[in-house]
Amino acid sequence: MWKIWYSIFDPRRALIAQAVFLGALMFMIHLILLSTDRYNWLDGPRQKRADVTEVQPVQTAGLDLVKIVG
Repeated sequence: MWKIWYSIFDPRRALIAQAVFLGALMFMIHLILLSTDRYNWLDGPRQKRADVTEVQPVQTAGLDLVKIVG
């Protein structure tokens, strides 16, 4: 049986292809985990944005602008 497998698959080429595939899979999984807030072990959780508590209109040089106070 092993002679049939050796005639179909070259063991060196199969092991190299498997190592490349597993390396690419590992790299992709780590990038996905690092992009999440919960599993990012380098930066930790991202800071939540502060809720806007009050919006006050401000006039500067005749232009109506909005000042966010929070």
